[in-house]
Amino acid sequence: MGLALSIASCLIISTNLLVATALMRLLLKRSSQSWCFVLNLALADTLVGVSITGLATEDFNSNGQSQNQLDLHTNSTPPAARAKSRCLLRMAFMMSPCTASILSMLLISLDRYAAIKMPLRYSLLSGKSRAAAALLVLWISAVTLGFSPVLVKQLQSKRHYDGYCAFFSVIDEVGIIALCSSCYFPVLCLFVYIYLDILKIACGHQKQIFRVRQASFRVSERPGSQHCHHQARSFYWSHVKALRTVGVLVGCFILLWCPFFVVCVVHILCEGCGLKEDLESSLFLLGLSNSLINPLVYAFWQREVRLQLAAMFPCSSGWGVSTGGVTGRFNPPETVNHNMYATSNF
Repeated sequence: MGLALSIASCLIISTNLLVATALMRLLLKRSSQSWCFVLNLALADTLVGVSITGLATEDFNSNGQSQNQLDLHTNSTPPAARAKSRCLLRMAFMMSPCTASILSMLLISLDRYAAIKMPLRYSLLSGKSRAAAALLVLWISAVTLGFSPVLVKQLQSKRHYDGYCAFFSVIDEVGIIALCSSCYFPVLCLFVYIYLDILKIACGHQKQIFRVRQASFRVSERPGSQHCHHQARSFYWSHVKALRTVGVLVGCFILLWCPFFVVCVVHILCEGCGLKEDLESSLFLLGLSNSLINPLVYAFWQREVRLQLAAMFPCSSGWGVSTGGVTGRFNPPETVNHNMYATSNF
């Protein structure tokens, strides 16, 4: 497990730092609230990778200190108390950036949702001060939620600490349900609702465009009518690409984190099911991999970021423009108009 965590940590840190560098270059050229939120996501995921190194170190140390673990079976001994406190801190430093990453995805979704739902009022709602306030609230909430098991004794496990650092070793089962109920499941429901409503708006807009183009094609006999019909089909297929992008965004978030949190609840309700080992190894690592997928989904698919990466690595200059998949432009909210529904950002 320690080796897997070490590899995951290196990949997460390097990938997100690369994306963060490209986003910083973009922000220096053109300030945009959306890019600030995506940059915050990359930084949060970088901190997730840094916190994983602590867990990997703990795992390597626990494998090489079997004799010391025998002294931890007695809760009253000072070494056991110190080890439990150290594990609580490691879990807190792990949970805080993970929560910030999830909340950053929600903030990006809300930002794009407001740009599509209220395109005329969005310019009044956005701005540097509002973006800074939103990020401040995000990090305060993430740190508060992450360090709540350290600050609230009732959330700490009453069982003896055997030296193995994991969620169920130091956090009470009721506390885990409370943390899941207060963060993941509400965010998941809101995340899915936002994108479903975006799809509804986009579908209505695309149908309206398609009807207008068809009407102009039937009425007009000018040679340019064929071009109008072709343009309508282009708008329609851009919407199909948007559906695919939304499926990737929502699907990755659900597939990577949902198994861990759902199995957490099942394990607490069914202690004899023997799910603890899977939770603390494979499912937990699967959830952490979301911090590696996030920069690929939210940044690498955006044309501006690819161009910045191509400028940073001249040997791959063709990659930034001709990469397959979604090639749509990530329009900053300040330039959002009614045609943004036809882009492939969602």
